[in-house]
Amino acid sequence: MKQRKLSLPAVAPFRLDYTAWALRRRNTNLIDRWEGGRYFRVLVFDNQPVGVVVVQEGTSHEPNLGVTLQCQKAITTQTAENSLSAIRKMLGLAIDLRPFCRLAAETAPLGELVDQFFGVKPPRFPSLFEALVNSIACQQLTLDVGILLINRLAERFGLGFAMGGAVQHAFPRPEDLENAAEADIKKLGYSARKAQAIKELAQTFVQRNDELIGLEKTTNEEIVGYLTTLRGIGRWSAEYALLRGLGRLDIFPGDDVGARNNLRRLFHLSDNPDYAEMNRLTSRGHPYEGMAYFHLLLEKLRGKGMV
Repeated sequence: MKQRKLSLPAVAPFRLDYTAWALRRRNTNLIDRWEGGRYFRVLVFDNQPVGVVVVQEGTSHEPNLGVTLQCQKAITTQTAENSLSAIRKMLGLAIDLRPFCRLAAETAPLGELVDQFFGVKPPRFPSLFEALVNSIACQQLTLDVGILLINRLAERFGLGFAMGGAVQHAFPRPEDLENAAEADIKKLGYSARKAQAIKELAQTFVQRNDELIGLEKTTNEEIVGYLTTLRGIGRWSAEYALLRGLGRLDIFPGDDVGARNNLRRLFHLSDNPDYAEMNRLTSRGHPYEGMAYFHLLLEKLRGKGMV
């Protein structure tokens, strides 16, 4: 086993625990693990799984991350750079949220949430593909069930790596799923429609990778228009992927049932807001609507005793 320890700075303020929980969403998540104040993840570079362990060093006002990389082969400079780049993106380390904090302080009742979870950064999945598969898995299901399905998909098709006393699996890449039998995906608990959508999505990312990478340079509206032409991707999935896959902070997934309930509770509404009302309420924090999404999620997790 080869190991390499590195240091990674973060723009203050930053809290690894809050950010990791906003990424993992449930304590049953086996892909994004949090244990003993450390964040565990398996990434894949050049077909080699790399175990990543991240711990916060310093304070939220003067943050620095200690990163340990583990691999069966020698950890090259390129692998180290790719790993740090992925972590930086996933944990939002370079994002300066001071303008958001100033705006939130003037936007009741969001300001109170920002005070509670001071230092959370907007997390992202390491790829748009992972964000979209997550959205498909969670469609019309509780988040608990969706996370269970994602765990099973990773354990069946993702590369495994022994770290932290357990074998942890990377999230499957498009090439891991493009030739998978739909029946094998169904056996994990997915419906026939979802199994087909996941396989076709993997094939699309393999065949049109450059085209999909180019989406990052286009507008939110253009991305939603493109993604909703894919099987299994509707408005909610596209907006979810905009926020969690591409880091578009001016997006609040307006069709998200959990977010709708959280927003109703925050604003003490008598009825659940519809899509237009959710956009109107969250637009008070423009262009940081997505940060309201993450703060509301953390509030719900704290209510469950997870954070």
